[in-house]
Amino acid sequence: MRELRPWLRLILKRPWRLLLGGMLILATLLSGIALLAVSGWFITETALTGLLLAAGMAASINLYVPGGAIRFFAVSRAVSRYLERVYNHDTVLRLLTDIRVALFRRLAASSRRLRNELTGAQWLSRLTNDVDALDTLYLRLIAPTALAGLVTVLMLVLTAILFDLATAFIVAGLLVAAFVVSSGGVYLRTRELAYRQSDRQESLRTAVIEHLEGFAELTAAGRTGKHGAWLMRQAYQVTSAQTRTDTRTGWHLAGTHFLVNLTAVISLWLGLGLYHADEVSGPVLVLLPIALLGLCEVYAMLPDAFGRLGATEASANRLNRDCAGSADGDPPAQPPSRTGVALHAKNLAVKHPGHAMLLTHFELELKAGERLGILGHSGSGKSSLADTIAGLLAPAQGSLSCLPGVYLTQRTVLFEDTLRANLLLGAPEASDTELWRMLEMVELADRFAAEPDQLDTWLGSDGNRLSGGEARRVALARVLLNRAAMVILDEPFTGLDSETRSRISKRMDVYLEGRTVISLAHGPDALPGTDRVIYLTG
Repeated sequence: MRELRPWLRLILKRPWRLLLGGMLILATLLSGIALLAVSGWFITETALTGLLLAAGMAASINLYVPGGAIRFFAVSRAVSRYLERVYNHDTVLRLLTDIRVALFRRLAASSRRLRNELTGAQWLSRLTNDVDALDTLYLRLIAPTALAGLVTVLMLVLTAILFDLATAFIVAGLLVAAFVVSSGGVYLRTRELAYRQSDRQESLRTAVIEHLEGFAELTAAGRTGKHGAWLMRQAYQVTSAQTRTDTRTGWHLAGTHFLVNLTAVISLWLGLGLYHADEVSGPVLVLLPIALLGLCEVYAMLPDAFGRLGATEASANRLNRDCAGSADGDPPAQPPSRTGVALHAKNLAVKHPGHAMLLTHFELELKAGERLGILGHSGSGKSSLADTIAGLLAPAQGSLSCLPGVYLTQRTVLFEDTLRANLLLGAPEASDTELWRMLEMVELADRFAAEPDQLDTWLGSDGNRLSGGEARRVALARVLLNRAAMVILDEPFTGLDSETRSRISKRMDVYLEGRTVISLAHGPDALPGTDRVIYLTG
């Protein structure tokens, strides 16, 4: 259960809201039990009165009080159920917001290494299914369990008042057994199954997404049928395991209902002795067993919640492991201690975890305002060096100090949003005039001026409404809008012809004046203006 602790602390930050939601659930449960109990009492009292009148004996009954009580509890049950659903679903959405905000903060503070260890499909599973498993902890587990315990105590008090302490102790033993069977018993018998099942479902979900993403490649290789058959076998295994979990949960639910019904029967049997001793009336004799039967609704919520608890723990464990906070992240590079120096690297080694060294004994000092070009073939470590300078990859050894900067990565990333929204990520306060000026610089102003929505043109998923060269220029414009002291450009002109590249490179000089620039490319013709160039031969 320790996996759930950080998320439970987050959920419990809204104590008064959770308490009010719990009270609404309690009102619903008590109204339902009271409706059953009063109805049973009223039917029994009416029947006894009718028998007395049929026997020629004087008898009377107050129809208005129990009738009014029945109507009151019927209405209160409906009203409290409605309010509970509306209020608690709003609470769950607020908790979901809290969880996702906390999760994104942890992701933002975590190291790139941790983020890169998972595929996009796995991250999708983390941010949807695993989060969804946590946001129902309150509504499915915490509130029903706490309220089941409270209602049980109230029923025992009612038993002691209406019958006697001996009956209350017997009823207590049976109800405690029912509570344990419906909660802890289910958890112990399904935890391992549900835990493993959650991991299997996550793997299957990832495989299905990857199957869809790679469908063109599978089709070209003639492997769609075989891969689809493999997915079906995995799905069958997941379904079979889920069936075992549901079967165990179902048996515990049946056992719970049996114990609750047995409690009602025993209380009726014990009450008959009290009835013959004139210690309780006939209607009261019937009232308690029927009220106890109402606990079936209370306990029925528990087996399914505890049957899924193992899967919820698995989800929490994955989130805790894969979304580590800043304590586990890469330490940011410190600014250089000497004035006029933008970057200083000494005995720097660069590598990715689990892989061989890419660079070793790397030494570099870059003055403020200097423009450096770094050339090298694919695999020489250019992008990894840029990641290290940008603070996305921790140095394997050595020291690195540099000014904070902005980074154009080798892969173009555009968000499914408007052109304006994508550009403003680089400079949130930029005016439309500045955005158009930057688009003019990268030769995209005419392209978007012809669009009906202009700056509000929708770029599509990952910028798929643009060509590769257009998408790269939008990403370049976004970086250049940022006025950071250091600019790192990894293959800035990918997808551009030599003439366009030359024109944009000359215009960039104005925007980069006075700023420290590190440009990386395969050849000198793919670099903007530089003061010096170094070659990586690793």
